[in-house]
Amino acid sequence: MPKKIGILGKKVGMTRVYSAEGAAIVVTAIEASPCTVLQVKTDDKDGYSAIQIGFDPKKESRMTKPMQGHVKAAGQGGFYHIKEFRVDDSSKYEVGQQISMTDLFNTGDLVDISGRAKGRGFQGVIKRHGFKGGRDTHGSMFHRAPGSIGCSAWPSRVVKGKKMPGQMGNNLVTKKNVIVVDIRPESNVMLVRGNVPGSKQGLLQIFIK
Repeated sequence: MPKKIGILGKKVGMTRVYSAEGAAIVVTAIEASPCTVLQVKTDDKDGYSAIQIGFDPKKESRMTKPMQGHVKAAGQGGFYHIKEFRVDDSSKYEVGQQISMTDLFNTGDLVDISGRAKGRGFQGVIKRHGFKGGRDTHGSMFHRAPGSIGCSAWPSRVVKGKKMPGQMGNNLVTKKNVIVVDIRPESNVMLVRGNVPGSKQGLLQIFIK
C-alpha cells in the first residue's frame, strides 16, 4: 500500500464562500505555509523510507541546543512542530527543501485531515455516548445514571469496551475525503469544505489521497 505524503497546517477558523451559481459553501480556512524537510530517512540507513518536516517558525533562542543542531542542516531556523511522514521513495527529497500546498494539492482534490479534537473533560454517559437516561418524573431516582454495567454468573466481570463515563475528546480524529474548495498561495491558505477536527490555531495533518 503506497504511503501518503502530507503537510502540516493550522486551523484558522470557519467562513463561507459562494460558488459560481451563488450557492453558499461552508468552509474551514487552514494556514499551510511551506514545510521544510529537516531529515531524510532511507531504507539502507534507517530501515524505512520517510521524511521529517518542520512547520511554524520558531526563534532559535526558544530552542534547546540539541534541537538547534538537528535543524541546522536545513538552514531555515527552528520550528514549533516537527512531524515524520512515511514515503515510498525518500530519494526525491533533500534536506532544506520546501514543500508547499500547491506542490501536493489542487482545487477539487480529496484529502484526509487529522487533528486533535477539543477536550470535553470527564463526562457522563448521556453526553459522552448519547444515552437516553431515565424518567424525569418525581420519585424516579434514576435520571442520568448509566444503569447496570456488570454480568451475573457469567462472565462475572465488566466486559472491556463498555460504554461508561470518562474522558471525552482530546483524541486524534481523522476526517476523510474532504474536498479542497480553494487554494490561495499568496496568503498560504487553503479552504476545505465543511468542518475539521480541533480548535482554532490547532495543528492539522493534511494527507494527499
